[in-house]
Amino acid sequence: MMHAALGVWILSALVCVGRGHHHEGHTEDSHAQVTLANKEFAFHLYRRLAGHATTQGKNVFYSPSSVSVALAALSVGARGETHQQLFTGLGYNSTQVTQTDVNQAFNMLLKRQDQSPDISEGTAVFLDNTFEPKPEFMKVLKESFYTDGFNVDFHATDSVSTINKYVADKTHGKIDKLVEKLDPSTIMYLISYIYFKGKWDTPFDPKLTKEDTFHVDENTKVSVQMMNNEDRFDVYHDLAVNTTILRLPFNSSYSMLLLLPEHMAELEKEICPQHIAKWSKWMKSRKYDVFVPKLSIKTSYSLNDMLVEMGMSHMFDGRADLSGISEGQKLKVSEVVHQAALDVDEAGATAAAATGIGITLMSFQHIPVLKFNRPFMVLITENTTDDILFMGKIINPTV
Repeated sequence: MMHAALGVWILSALVCVGRGHHHEGHTEDSHAQVTLANKEFAFHLYRRLAGHATTQGKNVFYSPSSVSVALAALSVGARGETHQQLFTGLGYNSTQVTQTDVNQAFNMLLKRQDQSPDISEGTAVFLDNTFEPKPEFMKVLKESFYTDGFNVDFHATDSVSTINKYVADKTHGKIDKLVEKLDPSTIMYLISYIYFKGKWDTPFDPKLTKEDTFHVDENTKVSVQMMNNEDRFDVYHDLAVNTTILRLPFNSSYSMLLLLPEHMAELEKEICPQHIAKWSKWMKSRKYDVFVPKLSIKTSYSLNDMLVEMGMSHMFDGRADLSGISEGQKLKVSEVVHQAALDVDEAGATAAAATGIGITLMSFQHIPVLKFNRPFMVLITENTTDDILFMGKIINPTV
């Protein structure tokens, strides 16, 4: 039987500007297992993205949280080996964690937006007018994955603009053209989105931003607008991976971690969730003269090959079993696409107590300089849980 196409589009937008301000499963144990698996998945997929032929020498930026949400939502409708592959690929042990546990864990995860105006995330399903999914599939998505449901005519030209308008609205215009054209056999689109907009706890003064040099590699230099702030910062130098870590907190329960390694390949090979936990624990606050380039980058990936490499192959071919979505029609996934955007500038919340700390230190005391003028990694994390919303590496801030 011919398979109808199911598109899975994953999008995310992050803006480190604007206005600004957390989560705790059949059992707490299963919830903790899902949470840890999500963190491990973040680094597994990052290594696939960073090592892919299409990304060599390029910036990498994506939302592991958004990808996990989309694939976990898809797993609600998967059965048999297809479901097992999704669970294994996401890092869930099916002998210890059930689909219900996963649904409850993501429901808790997505509730974090209720406590913070900085973040908006959820999913949407666009269904062809001729297609009726199983009611229980839609019920679980709405209850656990914050899913909006829409009926569209995928053969009509305005279906593309309908999806793109929804995406643009949810990402405040950061991703405005997710869909170029639709496969005529598409009967359903599953979209996961995440949008984060935070203000720095201690903003950078625009008057101190100056043109400076960024060393892309040994032979390539580019001019960047380099922001500057001399203040107290949480910093840790990890000798094991030869990397300096700077935390830039937002005026909320989220922070940006900037990782400046001596050797990027060494850090990429070794980094794991335990590093984030260690750094959070051992960071010390002291005065630094910090330089960070302004950024505005966008990325777009087809994740098919990488997910197949991670063991999730059946959903893309004739072996796909998505009978939890519909038994009447054989479905397969045509494409898993991820888009992300990152903007970083001087803006931040006016955090009254944050700006004057440490200014009375004696002027002759040596203030160490921490300058992000060569390739570095970036993570956006939740302070209490170390959940990873976004991660990537900046090879060239100007492209």
